[in-house]
Parts: sequence; structure tokens; C-alpha cells
Amino acid sequence: MKKLSTAFLTILFSISMLANVSEIEKDALVKLFESTNGKQWNVKWDLSTSVATWYGVKVEDDKVVSVHLQNNNLVGEIPAEIVNLKNLRELDLHKNQISGIIPTNIGYLRELKVLNLSFNRLSGVIPASVCEMTNLKNLELYMNSLSGELPMQIGALKHLETLSLFNNEIEGRIPNSLYEITTIKILLLNSNKLVGELSKDVKKLTSLENLSLFDNKMNGAVPMELERLNSLKEMNISYNKFNGFVSRDLAILDTLNMTMLNDEGLAVLLDVKADRNTAIASED
Repeated sequence: MKKLSTAFLTILFSISMLANVSEIEKDALVKLFESTNGKQWNVKWDLSTSVATWYGVKVEDDKVVSVHLQNNNLVGEIPAEIVNLKNLRELDLHKNQISGIIPTNIGYLRELKVLNLSFNRLSGVIPASVCEMTNLKNLELYMNSLSGELPMQIGALKHLETLSLFNNEIEGRIPNSLYEITTIKILLLNSNKLVGELSKDVKKLTSLENLSLFDNKMNGAVPMELERLNSLKEMNISYNKFNGFVSRDLAILDTLNMTMLNDEGLAVLLDVKADRNTAIASED
């Protein structure tokens, strides 16, 4: 009788564990598993066990709050059902072989603070709905094949600290709204197809520590307002078509000392103005 009671309690405990996470959240995870060839993952999920035991999945108060499956041999596409993980705060699928597009309704993940889909094979545009994830702090989509322009309303991400989009095929101009993200510390847009000028509004990015626009097609004068960014420690804006002159301070700060491409495609150095603190004289 005692053995029967123990077995019964074990069954009840197992059922309760399986019931912790809602069916809609569990189904979303199962869909991710199936659409990225889960049977071939480096570390697989046993779908017969509790969601809380699945590798890379964190559950709090019966809700899935993070999914970390970086470098786990995910091959396939991100399912649209991923947005049913309404309580998700972190989604990290870095360094896999995920192809296809970023789901257009990814913005439904309103609680998300970290979205890392870098080092995959994603294509298509960055969905405009990304701008609806207003809690986002880290957005890392680098080393993919993303194209199109940056979403115009990206400035709605008022808490963003890292925007890393390098090594894609993003084109067009930097949206004016991006200069309103005063929390941003790391802005890496290098090795894309960006055009146009770097706005003087860059001075608003007062928290900026690392700026990389290297290897784009941007032009116009280098704004001296960059010198007002007292937190800026690293910068590389070379291999664009910026022209005119720069201050000695900015030339020293740039990794390649302001090496640009002229109209003939030849590498040239921008003229360095001898006076220091040139930006101080460029008041509004």
C-alpha cells in the first residue's frame, strides 16, 4: 500500500511539473524545437519532461522568462509562434544556422530586454515591430544577411544600451530618431551599406562609449559634435566617403585615423586641423 501511495504521489508530482507552464508557451517552445531540427541540436530537449528542465529555458512563476540556445546547432527558421512567449525577457540564439526572416510580429514580445540573433543566416528586413519592444536593452543582429533600411521609429527604444548590426546589408540613412536614444552605449553599424551624413544630433548620444560606422557609404563632413561625447572611448568611422577636415582629437580617437575612400575608390586621410577642441567653437 505504501508503495502504491508513493507511486501515486510521484505521478501527481510529475503531472504538476508538466502543468507548470501554460500550454501555449509550451507549444511555442515545441514549435521552435521542431522548426530548428531539434533532434540534431548539440544539447536536445526531452519533450516528455517538464519545460523547466529543458536546456537553456528558464521558468519563473510558471512563466518562460528566458531562452538561451547559443551555439547549439539550430538549423531552420524561427517560428511565428515564438511571440506566444509573452513573458520572455531574454532570447539568445547566437551562433547557430538559423535562416529565413525575423518574425514580423516579433514586437509582441513586449517584456523582452535582450534579443540576440547574431551570427546566423537571417535575411529580409528588420521588422518595424522591433520598435514596440520598449523594454529592450540589447539588440544584437550582427553577422547575418539582413537588408532594407533601419526602422524609422527605432528611437522608441528609450532603454536601449547596445545596438549591434554590423556585417549585414542594411542600407539607407541612419534614422533621425536613433539620435534620441540617450541611453545607448554601444552602436555598431559597420560593414553595411549606409549612406548619407552623420547628423550633428550625434551630440545627443551622451552615454555613447563605442561607435563604429566603418565600411559604409556615408558622406558629408565629420561632425565636430563628436568631441562633445565625453564617454566615447572607441570609434571607427573610416572607409566611408566623409570629407573636409577633422580635429586632431577625433583623428586620434578613430581606429584608422580617418582613412576615407575618395570618388575614385582610393584610400585617403582626412586633413587634420591643428587646433584642439574644435567642437567647442561649433555651438548651436
